[in-house]
Amino acid sequence: MQKPPDNIHVRSATKGDFDALCALYHELNSEDLPATDALQRQTFADMLQQPGLTILVAERDCTPVATCTLVVVPNLTRGCAPYALIENVVTRAKHRGLGIGHCLMQAAIKKAFELGCFKVMLMSGATNRDAHRFYEGLGFQTTKTGFEIRAAGVPARKSGN
Repeated sequence: MQKPPDNIHVRSATKGDFDALCALYHELNSEDLPATDALQRQTFADMLQQPGLTILVAERDCTPVATCTLVVVPNLTRGCAPYALIENVVTRAKHRGLGIGHCLMQAAIKKAFELGCFKVMLMSGATNRDAHRFYEGLGFQTTKTGFEIRAAGVPARKSGN
């Protein structure tokens, strides 16, 4: 991985990021289940207001090129220290390999620890070796086994991710 370009800025998403985020999420999963524009916009507004949830955006030259969602969860164990989950990590295909995703994830991890989280977790598709190397390069370790169950009608992504 090379040093990220100097013109990278990581920030929290705002309502003006809706279209750019939808385009990024399409790159994450082009075969995602459909939703109306109105439902997507309402869900995005709800996410922006959800306590403990932050959508982070990495910009290059003022254009969003990567994102992830950070969720901080209150917790009654570990001295009541919260934990964090990272989901929906994606970098535009033409910007991958430049260190932008690394910069974004470092910002998410830093934010989680600044908020007192005792750990940060994420899941990656079992066969997505490139993503595994990426996360390991950030310091993540395979210390647990992830499980999921999907609601009826929600297929797994074809790529296995």
